[in-house]
Amino acid sequence: MDIRPIKTQADYEAALEEIDRLWGADPDSPQGEKLDVFITLVEAYEEQHHPIPPPDPVEAILHRLDSQGLSRRDLEPYLGSRVRVSEILNRKRALSLAMIRRLQAGLGISAEILVQPYKLQSAP
Repeated sequence: MDIRPIKTQADYEAALEEIDRLWGADPDSPQGEKLDVFITLVEAYEEQHHPIPPPDPVEAILHRLDSQGLSRRDLEPYLGSRVRVSEILNRKRALSLAMIRRLQAGLGISAEILVQPYKLQSAP
């Protein structure tokens, strides 16, 4: 297959097939270099045509807790009291700028993710 820009879904599928065929090639070989080019082309096409939105801030916090084996209590230094943690995780209160800064510094969650708007539960 010739290397050319991916402009259509058919081009995209053909590039994926070529990646499958070349998978496992030695990176320093001509096949490895061709694989690298195809991966770059596919990534550019996917970013333009199938972008993945950033995760919801609450989901990102919950994922970080789960991935690091932390509990909700471990969020208290970043969010405040146990009640405040509950309000944030139950979407009854939005994150403040100070909370976002503490979560970024303490848990390494990107501020870019944490500042995303998200839906809060409306008051009963």
